[in-house]
Amino acid sequence: MHSKRLTYGSNRVFDFLVLWILPIGLLLLLSSLFYVTNRNVMHRFYYGFFSVPTLLLLCLRPREIKELLREPLVVAFLAFCAWAMTSVLWSPEPIYDSNLFKVPLHTFMLFAGCGLLLHYRNDLLKPIFFSAALIALVVSLCNLVAFVKGFEPGMRMIGGLGALDNPLLSSHVFGFFCIYWLYVCITTQRLRVLWFSAPALAIMTATILATGSRTPLVALTLAALWIAFVSRNRRSALMIVTLVLGAAALLLFYPESITERGSSFRFELWTLTLQRIAEHPLIGHSFNADLSLVLANGFQLVEPHSFALGVLYYVGIIGFIPWVFMLGWGLYKGLKERAQPLFILGSALLAYGIGAGLTEGGGILSRPKEHWFLLWIPLALLAGLSIAQRRRSLLRMPVKTPAPQDFGALQNGAHVIEEDGLGPKVLRLEDGSFLKLFRARRWYTTGGFSPYSQRFASNSEQLARLGIASPPILDLYCLQDGSSAVRYQPLPGLTLRQALQSLDNSLRESLIERFGRFMAQLHERGVYFRSLHLGNVLLLEDGEFGLIDVADMRIYPSALRNTLRQRNVKHMQRYPQDRSWLFETHFEQLAKGYASVASPQATVKLREQVLTLARPGA
Repeated sequence: MHSKRLTYGSNRVFDFLVLWILPIGLLLLLSSLFYVTNRNVMHRFYYGFFSVPTLLLLCLRPREIKELLREPLVVAFLAFCAWAMTSVLWSPEPIYDSNLFKVPLHTFMLFAGCGLLLHYRNDLLKPIFFSAALIALVVSLCNLVAFVKGFEPGMRMIGGLGALDNPLLSSHVFGFFCIYWLYVCITTQRLRVLWFSAPALAIMTATILATGSRTPLVALTLAALWIAFVSRNRRSALMIVTLVLGAAALLLFYPESITERGSSFRFELWTLTLQRIAEHPLIGHSFNADLSLVLANGFQLVEPHSFALGVLYYVGIIGFIPWVFMLGWGLYKGLKERAQPLFILGSALLAYGIGAGLTEGGGILSRPKEHWFLLWIPLALLAGLSIAQRRRSLLRMPVKTPAPQDFGALQNGAHVIEEDGLGPKVLRLEDGSFLKLFRARRWYTTGGFSPYSQRFASNSEQLARLGIASPPILDLYCLQDGSSAVRYQPLPGLTLRQALQSLDNSLRESLIERFGRFMAQLHERGVYFRSLHLGNVLLLEDGEFGLIDVADMRIYPSALRNTLRQRNVKHMQRYPQDRSWLFETHFEQLAKGYASVASPQATVKLREQVLTLARPGA
């Protein structure tokens, strides 16, 4: 009994951390630089809400580590860190600083946390990014207005509000969110979202220009070209034309904005760095080595202003191999999985980071700061998406956008199965497949970020992974009016309600006992089917059970807590016939079947729920 209570408690802790704390932590990581007073506060946010919770999650379920190690990006990162830690053996500096080992660990927690979050709550990624981008937009607009009011020739916008205190470093974060709005403009199918995103993109671009930094302009160009390459639609072609015209106008009317600051000593810095690299080209100078570059004018700098040169200096060619593999693999995954828009976002952010890293940065591993937006956050996002897709929690099927006439032709000769005041909801097509339509939701709601048709398809795939029969998905559609649809092959069989109506009392008892066992299996596997009732459960031809209408469902990381089980039962009691069969006439058979799978405590809670609602006035 004590062991079961311990397991129940650990499951509740795991669910709370992965479903609630990690999303908050990711949002704080992405947005906190815009409103915290200094980077140390950002560090505490990340450690407390993301890194430490992720470490605790891995301790609670070590088997999650196995899933992480199946991802090439994670393996390459671990190889990179392992070599970096090995390199301290030949370091000329003391190696007693604990941060040497904490920093790689915290960075690894970013990869692990994204893998867990995107497996168990990938539906929150779009709202999190949108919220962070909205915060960045509002703060950037305020900073831009203040900068314009006090502008004098030669001024560069530093950042203003928040912990952003350097024009170049601030521009990295501005560019990160500029890429996000560009991605939304290129991929969204909703006109209202486009009308909102286009001005947001213009504001973030103006903010970057106000910093006077040229590095993000190069990076934005590379990222825009990458998005156009992987998207290949009309908007991407229009973007390329706009990009060419904008560059031409800039060179024609304001060439000094590109040339007035010269090379910023970068060529001299790179030459000096290459000379230092040549001293130990294979193994590098070690992870914690100092780098001091003295320019001809006497200036002393500690970064080579190039990520690639920094990696070669600190960990040599051996460390450079896994590092460059991570970049190449991330872009490859973005290209290969471009049917999933989130991969386009991740790879576009990585392309931006690669472009910015050509002339900026140099440290290979650091605490959370602006440089994370160029490399580690995009790589961790791509690793998490890849892990979620491998574990079949992220939808693999592409979403089609048919022309109205083509979608209308698909419905020719269809038989209406279900409809409401707005029209048909479920159609049986001529080929025997079903077409389920979902009305457009407001773009800022969860249904706008994650359409119910995609939830239907994703839930069906996850149920199949759990060994629970559900409708096989054939096609997904995103329609021009903002609505969506899913075409699926119906499961052969009768609804459980129809089956019970046709049976005598003894056979009905046996079937209800089996249903109780099936319901317990759902709960033990973490399936919370909000619409669970006898009309949404099928008795298949082979005698097993299956689920239909699975859009309104969530699959939890652990067995359901007792309150969700009771809520499921309460929902079924709303249907008079279901209530009569399951909770009045044959409740003992239902409880017996449930107890054969579920824990005694869960069965007791089920009985309490039924008895409470059965009392007069309850």
